[in-house]
Amino acid sequence: MADTSELLSRIDAEFRGAEESIKKFQAEKVQEFEGRQRRLEQFAAVCERLQEVWRPRLEGLSQRFKEKVEVVPSLLKSRRAATVKFHSKLATFNLTLTALTDADVRNLVLDYTLDILPILMKFEKNRQLELPLDAVDPQVVGKWLDDRIVEAVQVYLQLHQNSYYLKGHMVRDPIADIEFPKYAAAATLERNGSTFYFISEDSRDAFKRENHIP
Repeated sequence: MADTSELLSRIDAEFRGAEESIKKFQAEKVQEFEGRQRRLEQFAAVCERLQEVWRPRLEGLSQRFKEKVEVVPSLLKSRRAATVKFHSKLATFNLTLTALTDADVRNLVLDYTLDILPILMKFEKNRQLELPLDAVDPQVVGKWLDDRIVEAVQVYLQLHQNSYYLKGHMVRDPIADIEFPKYAAAATLERNGSTFYFISEDSRDAFKRENHIP
């Protein structure tokens, strides 16, 4: 009978090598997971500190627009977001500011997304800023947020002066004979089931005098 002890010994060595490779792989993956969890905790801590940067800016934006905006927050383990919904009769206009991480959770990624429907004008839909998690400068973040918020406001105002969006929303002052968007009316008057729009209160008063309206 042939001696197979050496063969079996070699086979056993291969199995031991495979087992060691598996254990090494498992240890590496556990280490990667634990490192990722620590970095996620670091991300959460960074976001907590940055609350003092983005909260007053969103509050200021809401104060300026008052009932014309609604801020909807979203909180996930690897993502913080706030969607600012601008109320407009011309289009759906949503600004979303998001703080998230890159795939390896080593960088803070700030994302600016502007969604407008229908799209009848050119605008910058998306911008990003990426900073190392261990070197996030609140002043840099604040400046970036300021620029993005102002950019969104500029697009919002441009939209409300854009002829493509204003089509179907224009009215004419019967006294001044001026055409303008409904939202720009300084005064209105209901008469016989119709609404009249005026560019000024003086124009409305003149209309009332001409038509003997008390």
